[in-house]
Amino acid sequence: MKLSKTLLAGVAFAAMAMASGANAADMKIALVVKSLGNGFFEAANKGAEEAAKELGGVEIIYTGPTTTTAEGQIEVINSLIAQGVDAIAISANDPDAVVPALKKAAQRGIKVISWDSGVAAEGRIMHLNPSSNELIGKMCLQLAANHLEGGKGDFAILSATTTSTNQNIWIEEMKKQLKDFPGLNLTTTVYGDDLADKSYREANGLLSSSPNVKVIVAPTTVGVLAASQAVKDAGKIGEVFVTGLGLPSEMAGAIKSGATKEFAIWNPIDLGYSATQIAYHLVKGDTDGAPGSEIEAGRMGKIKVGDNGEAAMADPFVYNSSNIDEFSKIF
Repeated sequence: MKLSKTLLAGVAFAAMAMASGANAADMKIALVVKSLGNGFFEAANKGAEEAAKELGGVEIIYTGPTTTTAEGQIEVINSLIAQGVDAIAISANDPDAVVPALKKAAQRGIKVISWDSGVAAEGRIMHLNPSSNELIGKMCLQLAANHLEGGKGDFAILSATTTSTNQNIWIEEMKKQLKDFPGLNLTTTVYGDDLADKSYREANGLLSSSPNVKVIVAPTTVGVLAASQAVKDAGKIGEVFVTGLGLPSEMAGAIKSGATKEFAIWNPIDLGYSATQIAYHLVKGDTDGAPGSEIEAGRMGKIKVGDNGEAAMADPFVYNSSNIDEFSKIF
């Protein structure tokens, strides 16, 4: 009888421990990024962890390939399917190549969304843009104009990969809106594959082959930093300026050196936070993410899904010498 009571007590304790363990992380949300070692995505992970702590019972699996390839992300997705995660929130290296793997995830009951860099509609429930694509395109052109006397002159674009969803959309928006900036002349677009060394080489190529280019616009955090360093190393500060989308912590030196007057970015911490909130509510069944629906996103308020299955988080924010010190301490 004593043995029976002991066994019962042990079973009860084990059950309580298992329940406690389940409650500690009863939902696994995978934050799949373009590549590891990128400051923008590391900041997004901080936001994801913040949301997980706030929501409770959520484990964030921060993962991605070591290089910005679709093949690397496909391997990561297949591994997450095997792990049985509840949701995948991906910033895609290629909008189409990852779709079959993500469809397989969805068939296993995994909720799939894309954020930052989108996935084709058939591969996800919805997509979270960091801002409106139209506003980002306009902001990049305005930044270029602000670096040129009278807003007139040649500029070039240094992008990420040729297949990067978001960069391609923003570049198209820039081209559409060039008519509103009659003084700007886009000479060429080059690609650094979101790799620091290649972006640096491409920026140097622009400096040597395009002497009339006075501004390099890089709508990628890796590219804008590499281009700023290239301008500095070439001794062309004051002759050629770099702007685009960057992280304050990485671009503080460029602002102080004069290689950049100002740049813009949304807050990646808020982006990771919002993506996690959306994934959580999809898993919980509080929303289906359908066009027209509104999703609770904690301190970010409600995020509305548009007719195209996409949502926008916020407008880009401009950083310059007046605020760089403050924000460079944050991300």
